[in-house]
Amino acid sequence: MTATTTTPRKPKAAKRLRTFWRRWWHQLTAMRTALILLLALALAAIPGSTFPQRSISTVDVAGYFDEHPDLAPWLDRLWAFDVYTSPWFSAIYLLLMISLVGCIVPRLGVHWKALRAEVPDAPARMSILPYHRVLDGPANQGRARAVLKQKRWRTAVREHDDGTVVIAAEKGYLRESGNLVFHTSVIFILVGVAAGSLMSWYGNRILSEDKSYCNNLQQYDEYGLGAWVDETELPRFCLTLDAFDAEFTDGGPTAYDADIAYDIDGDTGDYDLQVNHPLNIDGTNVFLIGHGYTAVVTYTDRYGQTQTLHQEFLAMDAALNSEGAFKFPDANVDPATGAVDENAEVGFDAILVPTFDDSTAMLLGTEPELNNPVLALTAYTGDLGLGDGDPESVYAVNEEQIASGALEQVNDEVEVIGVGDSFTLPDGSSLAFDGVEQYAVLQVRHDPGGPVVLAGAVLLLLGLLPGLAVRRRRYWIRWNPDGTVETAGLNRNDFDGLDEECDELTAAIAPDSAPPGTHTDKSGSDQ
Repeated sequence: MTATTTTPRKPKAAKRLRTFWRRWWHQLTAMRTALILLLALALAAIPGSTFPQRSISTVDVAGYFDEHPDLAPWLDRLWAFDVYTSPWFSAIYLLLMISLVGCIVPRLGVHWKALRAEVPDAPARMSILPYHRVLDGPANQGRARAVLKQKRWRTAVREHDDGTVVIAAEKGYLRESGNLVFHTSVIFILVGVAAGSLMSWYGNRILSEDKSYCNNLQQYDEYGLGAWVDETELPRFCLTLDAFDAEFTDGGPTAYDADIAYDIDGDTGDYDLQVNHPLNIDGTNVFLIGHGYTAVVTYTDRYGQTQTLHQEFLAMDAALNSEGAFKFPDANVDPATGAVDENAEVGFDAILVPTFDDSTAMLLGTEPELNNPVLALTAYTGDLGLGDGDPESVYAVNEEQIASGALEQVNDEVEVIGVGDSFTLPDGSSLAFDGVEQYAVLQVRHDPGGPVVLAGAVLLLLGLLPGLAVRRRRYWIRWNPDGTVETAGLNRNDFDGLDEECDELTAAIAPDSAPPGTHTDKSGSDQ
């Protein structure tokens, strides 16, 4: 009985796996795939600009949930409010990175070998090449090499056994170098954007004159943290706005100037903060991005007790007509008994007009400067709804409380008062307009990906220019044993000027030769 042997299947399975892997790796690293992934990334970013993002404004996200209570939870399951950190967006991003790296690295090796390799020899029949010429006069080999070297051609001289001498020249390697730099720049930009998304943070703060704040999230009006940012590791510093000056021309701002005092772990100093001239604190930049007005009012309740508010107002237009609100939840507390009447809370919706023109019927002004500031007030009494625990705007009285009847409007017509005037309510309480201060809008931002993106943008421009302007071409001169001299050029890219360049080279190499009488194009016909 003859024993039979079976061929193990494991090597075949491993071979199939390697074949499968190579095929898909080839598909992934193809430039066509990179372009498809780039398009997919652009399409995947559309929801990020359609729906509010938590990394930008949690308030807007909460507002979307209030407006669409049925749709928002389903969108949230699909990461519609965290698009740029979602698994599907990250997967496309990562695949694009792998595709670009896998495409560029082999090309770098090929290009490096091409730079070190000698220029290829001319074919046996040069007449089959485009731009072929047969010179009518002699051509000196030394002169030919000198001319080509002067014009920055890479050259190689080959002497054959039959006495044939060929000078091979090539030019335009910078084109492929530019293409590689261009594609590398895309990787830099992708890495920079990813680093910025994961490790950057920012906070916006409205800071009035003579006011201070320290760098923690609770003191920001709006903030955003990257996925890898720990709020306990934010740099420690405090800022004070000592003074602010705004210059206006033709109804618009021309310059903002903020005098800032800073305290960085006991290291104090002053800084003149201007637009596009940020204060740098250990890699964190403080930008001046806006300006507005703070109204100062004093409310006197019916018991004679006073409260003074410094309330920032938000600009509604370029003339800095601004909206805001004054809220006094602790008003009208009986000083004798300490009794609190929850329905005696007072609030004011207000519009601050920097330059009021009382000669017209228009309330809103047209100038942003403080020439004649007034407050247009609408008073409400009742329950402000501040104890409900729900977030609400500090720049407006709660509209739901008004609609439900919990707040009642006091004055039927808007009351307009200037600085030094007061508005008296029917219960004897009053609101006095004490003055207007200026505030600066500061943005504190740390973005470690910014320099990487900038480097990528610079590389992109540096790679794009030679990639578009440089053309790769080859040129040969051959001295045949019978004494004839032939030249030919070969275009490696689309280059309409190679015909004229070959004529110039031929004329420079053989100045005593008559104008070339034979010019063979790609089809082999004489011109």
